[in-house]
Amino acid sequence: MIQTLAFYVFAAVTVVSAFMVIAARNPVHSVLYLILAFFNSAALFLLMGAEFIAMILVIVYVGAVAVLFLFVVMMLDINIAELRQGFLKYLPIGAAVGTALFAELLLVLGVWTTSPIANEMLRAKAPDLAKMSNTQALGQLIYTDYLFLFQAAGMVLLVAMIGAIVLTLRTRPGVRRQRIADQIGRRREDAVVLVKAGVGEGVSS
Repeated sequence: MIQTLAFYVFAAVTVVSAFMVIAARNPVHSVLYLILAFFNSAALFLLMGAEFIAMILVIVYVGAVAVLFLFVVMMLDINIAELRQGFLKYLPIGAAVGTALFAELLLVLGVWTTSPIANEMLRAKAPDLAKMSNTQALGQLIYTDYLFLFQAAGMVLLVAMIGAIVLTLRTRPGVRRQRIADQIGRRREDAVVLVKAGVGEGVSS
């Protein structure tokens, strides 16, 4: 009874906070709601017995991704009023993209069918935790049955990272950059000058 009540509480908070991520007017508030959604999702994983996924969700997404979003949003000092000025201008395009995505979701739900082995997998006996831990079972599933999909997901993230770097790269004139080859190839005679100064004499620059 307590576990069922906790599930509904965490699920309700997760859904509400996820909705507030897109409904909040302040980007900082959106990131804070996102962190709340991650914490409640981790609690749901704990209720299902997936403690490793719950800890990864908290450590990686809350401790790194969401905090990075928060710092970036705070450092950019986004002008909300300026962003809303072009809202009506791009509303038809946004509505068309949203309609297309909604139609695709309806098509996916329309052709979705239950796998014939789903019932057998639900009735299958869970592995003995004394012989195989949750982390070991997850690693064996990812790196054996879904290895190629895992590598494909990594390649997609790599391409996205390179694309973000290329899009944000700016060439500014007048900026002094570090030249590693010139530093390594610099001779001692070019960098060090030995001057023998007499008593009471200074060194001219």
